[in-house]
Amino acid sequence: MLGGVAVSGMSSWLWVAFVSMLPVVELRGAIPLGLGLGLSPLAALAAALMGNLLVVPLLLWLVPGVVAWLERLSWFKRWWDRLEARVRLRSEDTVQRFGALGLLLFVAVPLPGSGAWTGALIAVVLGLKKRYAGPAIALGVLIAGILVTLAATGVLKGLEWLAG
Repeated sequence: MLGGVAVSGMSSWLWVAFVSMLPVVELRGAIPLGLGLGLSPLAALAAALMGNLLVVPLLLWLVPGVVAWLERLSWFKRWWDRLEARVRLRSEDTVQRFGALGLLLFVAVPLPGSGAWTGALIAVVLGLKKRYAGPAIALGVLIAGILVTLAATGVLKGLEWLAG
């Protein structure tokens, strides 16, 4: 059933929140899903924000310990070192130069590979303090969510048309 009531026994709102927790998909996939399931734009945004923001503290607190534990395995250490090098290279311009503000801007741009998961990973790799990284990622997620909602509802198309 559509209209926000139930999809396979789980409410549409919960589906959207769950999908927004997934890496790669995050808000970019969850908000259009919510609209497709009949949620209002505000409800789709709220559900996606809730789900996406739930993973941020978990990632910021758990990833360092899990990585430290797994680095005892040589294959993981090699993989992690390559990943760290890639993260440092990709985040060099914005995040390393501007810190938490750069992290906020990185997460706020709703492009593939720039969501809460990647932002938290960058924060961990670069050693940003959780008290700065968490709010920066959260605000970036909020901005990205608003942009995705506007794009998914056609508001941005209307503004483009008005601008000529």
